[in-house]
Amino acid sequence: MTVPDKENLRERNGPTRWRARREQAPVVAVVALGGALGATARYAVSQWLPTPAGGFPWAIFWVNVSGCAVIGVFMVVITDVWAAHHLVRPFFGTGVLGGFTTFSTYTVDIQRLVDSGHARTGLAYLAATPCAALAAVWLAMTAARRVLKWRQP
Repeated sequence: MTVPDKENLRERNGPTRWRARREQAPVVAVVALGGALGATARYAVSQWLPTPAGGFPWAIFWVNVSGCAVIGVFMVVITDVWAAHHLVRPFFGTGVLGGFTTFSTYTVDIQRLVDSGHARTGLAYLAATPCAALAAVWLAMTAARRVLKWRQP
């Protein structure tokens, strides 16, 4: 099997596809960098607040709730106030906050709680996290908009 060279790929895929890939490279890079920072911060919180066996996973709960609150403020600022550089949103919103918040660990925590005989704790966590996360986004957005309105002359 032969590997096509770049010229053959360009002919087959066209210049538009190559240009699009080149333009997306900085976005992918800042998302990856932000994700690494956010995931490192989440790991630090989980080490700072370890969850005992069968206990409520407070660290991940607060990571998700606080991350959602920051997302709410960030979206108000970036849409209503600040015309940010085009890489700020992918870096901070998708990368940092996407890496910080973790709904995959949330589901694994629920499964572990249920499997270890702590179904009530798992169900409480199952219900509390999305309710608290949605409330945090809404409250943060509402508060940010009120502060911004209050500060306008």
